[in-house]
Amino acid sequence: MKLLYTLCIFFTLTFANTSLAQIKVYETFAEFEKAVIKEDENVYAINFWATWCAPCIKELPYFEQLHKENKKVKVILVSLDSRKDLEKKLIPFVERKKITAEVLLLSDKDYNSWLSKIDKDWSGAIPATLIIQGKKHLFAEREFENFTELNDYVNSFINLN
Repeated sequence: MKLLYTLCIFFTLTFANTSLAQIKVYETFAEFEKAVIKEDENVYAINFWATWCAPCIKELPYFEQLHKENKKVKVILVSLDSRKDLEKKLIPFVERKKITAEVLLLSDKDYNSWLSKIDKDWSGAIPATLIIQGKKHLFAEREFENFTELNDYVNSFINLN
């Protein structure tokens, strides 16, 4: 019994401050682009969002469902929250919403230098979604109203290729 108690104390002290959410932080767009924007045979649905964006939060469950149900697509959720909000807002939000899709933080606030690299016509409004496969891409600067709409949009891109 004493051993069990000791083990419980050890695990509590060791893992109490360990977050379940693993969020990779990219300080610059160049780092992000190199690591995330891949021109390979996989299909990526890259959603740009923030915890302070109500339309973004509304559609996040659809991306989570896409992640779980559409095995043809790798979903990447790119938070544009501030770096200072990572521990107190972003990680707790991801854990509370039980998001299992990959979540990244892009903290490069020099938007004018990189928005056009995502899409030449992107105004910077979020939510926004980039779907890529190889050199082909499709960009949506809009909110998806439901999972079916998002899934159909992604599948129409896949079927064009």
